[in-house]
Amino acid sequence: MLRQQIRAVSSLLTTMTLIGLCVGMTSTLLSLRATIEGFSTMTTGVIMSAYFIGFLFGTTRAPKDIRRVGFIRAFGGLAALASAAVLVQSIWVDPVVWFVTRFISGFAISAMFVIAESWLNTMADNKNRGAMLSVYLVLIYAGLIVGQLILGIADPATFVPFVIIALLINLSLIPILASISAEPNSSSPKKVPISFLLKQAPLGIAAAFTIQACYAMFYGIGPVYATYIGLSVAQVTIFMAAFIFGGLVFQTPVGLLSDRIDRRLVLAGVAGVGSVIALILSQLDGTTPYLIFLFMALLGGCLLPVYSLAMAHTNDYLENDQMLGATGSIIKVGGIGAIIGAPSVAALMQFGAVEFFFVLMAALTTFICVYSIYRTTRRPKAVDQGHSVFSSLAPATPSGEMLATMVEEDSDEFAEDDEPHVPLDDIPEIDIPAYPDKNQDK
Repeated sequence: MLRQQIRAVSSLLTTMTLIGLCVGMTSTLLSLRATIEGFSTMTTGVIMSAYFIGFLFGTTRAPKDIRRVGFIRAFGGLAALASAAVLVQSIWVDPVVWFVTRFISGFAISAMFVIAESWLNTMADNKNRGAMLSVYLVLIYAGLIVGQLILGIADPATFVPFVIIALLINLSLIPILASISAEPNSSSPKKVPISFLLKQAPLGIAAAFTIQACYAMFYGIGPVYATYIGLSVAQVTIFMAAFIFGGLVFQTPVGLLSDRIDRRLVLAGVAGVGSVIALILSQLDGTTPYLIFLFMALLGGCLLPVYSLAMAHTNDYLENDQMLGATGSIIKVGGIGAIIGAPSVAALMQFGAVEFFFVLMAALTTFICVYSIYRTTRRPKAVDQGHSVFSSLAPATPSGEMLATMVEEDSDEFAEDDEPHVPLDDIPEIDIPAYPDKNQDK
């Protein structure tokens, strides 16, 4: 059954693998090119954060358009928008232009992931949804890794890598446009506000916010740091790819382990080990590249599963009809963390504290570790930990229909509040006289 379902969405999986490859190339390429062009570290951080702003905006606004024109046509239009943004970046090298186009890229890519994951959720059932999403996850990570390695043979100082990215985005349209699979059906999940999650599962919210800040720091400023410590362009691509490869290898084992023991202890363990590895990396320089690559893989293996663990921990304390709505709220929180992360570490490096890049990451992961342990003392383990969550990409995206429903609920919220609400108990009873039965006179 699983093989048949995977075969049915093989075109979609091929498309998203190519999109993942492009996402992996673009972030590293822009960071390297910004360094070559002499942009300040702070400017680079702000530019890279624009992607996460667009990503967050796309997950809350794009579903309206998706619902209006259909998933396939929306995907085609968004891919064209993402491709155009990359080409503009190659033609017009300017911080303001790059900020705007990076925002557009984030908007388009987020909506494309919304479409893809809605499609997968429709084709899967409850018995194999986790397995199908894990296959999707592996392919996305593989695309990210290959995208990093391609930059090792394409000079970032030229327009060639930009053209390669735009070409691959356009080629990714072919499988999904030729697909005969049905589009996702509508659903109406329950809305879950962030305030409710802060009371119900504060660890999940705190961990999602903090780890997304770490992700933004790494993807946005990591290539700048790697260049600073003396790595070549080819070595920088391996530096980035090693981190993703570690997450690819450890994601599923860590998720399965968290289904067997207290998920908070697993979260504390990977965050704690990750903080130690980050401190070790802070002491290494470009003279030991292979040692750096090894520890980068271990760091990715520890940190990339954290977001999925935070999502799964939150779901442990929710009802089934709250899980999809909670995913949207967690994505918003994580998106805010990502928006703050890159500019913050860029500002730190701008004032000469470049060597504190990994120290700051260690501090953030230590917070997750300590807070996870603290929460185990405040609350017993969840009764049922059977909700494995597979995060597709940082930040992860919920289904398109869920986001569409969330947007509609947000837009209608004030209108509903303006109407008076009268409790039924306060409505007086009205005696309605009974009409005489015509047959009674007869």
